[in-house]
Amino acid sequence: MDRKKRLKAAGLLLAAAGIIVLGTTWFLLFKHAPCMEGPEYVYIDTDDTTDSVCAKIRAVPHPGAIGGFRLLASLTTYNVKIGRYAILPGDNMLNVFRKLQRGHQEAVNLALPSVRTMDRLAAVLGRKLMADSATWAHAFADTEFCRTYGYEPETLPCLFVPNTYQMYWDVNLPDFMKRMQKEHDSFWNESRRQKAEAAGLTPNEVMTLASIVDEETANNSEKPMVAGMYINRLRTDMPLQADPTVKFALKDFSLRRIYHKHLLTPSPYNTYVQSGLPPGPIRIPSIAGIDAVLNHVKHDYIYMCAKEDFSGTHNFARTYAEHLANAARYSAALNRRGVK
Repeated sequence: MDRKKRLKAAGLLLAAAGIIVLGTTWFLLFKHAPCMEGPEYVYIDTDDTTDSVCAKIRAVPHPGAIGGFRLLASLTTYNVKIGRYAILPGDNMLNVFRKLQRGHQEAVNLALPSVRTMDRLAAVLGRKLMADSATWAHAFADTEFCRTYGYEPETLPCLFVPNTYQMYWDVNLPDFMKRMQKEHDSFWNESRRQKAEAAGLTPNEVMTLASIVDEETANNSEKPMVAGMYINRLRTDMPLQADPTVKFALKDFSLRRIYHKHLLTPSPYNTYVQSGLPPGPIRIPSIAGIDAVLNHVKHDYIYMCAKEDFSGTHNFARTYAEHLANAARYSAALNRRGVK
């Protein structure tokens, strides 16, 4: 083979090699998975490395060959950035690498619930955010931590307003609490504060009473009536005698019927043995419950009892005699159903 032919053959081999390299590079960096139907999420932790990040990407229906990520990581200075990252339909491995390299996280839609205890809130946060539930629970029970934000562990539920908030998965405790303070202050606008003052209550007292109202009824339209009854009791120094506070004192939310022995439970939360409001909310109150207290119905009822039709609403009474009649009907209905 003469020199000219050898050069031509070498040129063809180089061209073929170039095509293979370009094709492989295109496949590694720009090929996306057409089978992806929706976003997939990769959660990068503090102890992750390039290898573990690759493993996490491989574990979801990823939009390309993981070799593309490794190639880019080897050609650049890849610093692992913690966070929650979305892999979208149409993304290729170059897109994915850029997101993770630049720390372009996808925010979490955190639905902050109205729950009965701070341990339950800690469990929710542990499922939705990077810090585990034990971290949240320990902080919420720590007096010094709570006082940093102007609360005691008993009043800390007053800080939280149930709603859906966008925040990053790796948010730390101080930043989370600052965000909750900001949302709390925004919720407690001048109008709500004026209504609380008119009712003779502080915002914390409103939220404490709202938590009782929420436990008494799930019927939002009835909540202003229930709130009005309890405010009547507070204004006349009459004990609230709210059954949900007894359940909270006992930490037994499964009770379907409150007996006399339960009413004697020694606890600052038991409003049968303690006058006034309990030390703090017996749950994180709902917005509907808070606004029910602020916009309570002005009436002269001081008693209420669940209706015997088990509709979840109540019979209200002005006198104790009327209340006893209502209570007798409800007790008989419970007996008929065999509720213990």
